[in-house]
Amino acid sequence: MILFSGRGILLDIEGTTSSVAYVYDVLFPFARRHLYAYVNRHWQEPDLLAISEQMAKDAKADQPFDRDKLIAEAHRLMDADIKATGLKQLQGRIWKDGYDHGELQSHVFADVPAAMRRWHNIGVDVRIFSSGSVAAQRLFFSHTDAGDLRRWVQGHYDTTIGPKTESDSYHHIASEYRLPAGQILFLSDITAELSAAQAAGMRAALMVRPGNAPVDPDHGFDILRTFDQVKWVNANHLNP
Repeated sequence: MILFSGRGILLDIEGTTSSVAYVYDVLFPFARRHLYAYVNRHWQEPDLLAISEQMAKDAKADQPFDRDKLIAEAHRLMDADIKATGLKQLQGRIWKDGYDHGELQSHVFADVPAAMRRWHNIGVDVRIFSSGSVAAQRLFFSHTDAGDLRRWVQGHYDTTIGPKTESDSYHHIASEYRLPAGQILFLSDITAELSAAQAAGMRAALMVRPGNAPVDPDHGFDILRTFDQVKWVNANHLNP
């Protein structure tokens, strides 16, 4: 259990609100299966051309990718499990098609919806920081197996604000919250991310969920297995 008196909570998605298996066994294969058809169907649209420019920038190329290069680069990044900004934007567009057509429904752990609602109702500012694009995050939370959870979330951040393993990213996020970093609790299953958040002054705790990868036992972080283990001290001060 964690006793916390701050005003903000920042959540990772994969391995924290949702199972790693859903991301790796459902979302990623879906994007891979539909990549070629999606790119060919939408190639001349401004959103996809902007993604092509971003992917070229990520790869430090001199000019935007053409269609074939874009597809090849997306496969290369997915094969290597590289969380590049442009790829995440492209995957998010493909997933939107899947959600819009009822082919995808996001998994969240059973404790997540009630906890997010409870935190919101006592005045806690709940936000998300994930390597997936902000658009993909909003899609994810709007189509969960527990319904639309977006009403409980006040903000989203992706790697356009900075890498998840660098402390500057968390300084920027604290500034967006307009809170001292120490007033924010960050929950993730990745210790390198927790270390970066802690270096920025945030409180950090490790989520241990079914299916998560093992971590070094000497990580030094508080361990949580459900969101119900976060308890707010003097919560009445949040909604004066």
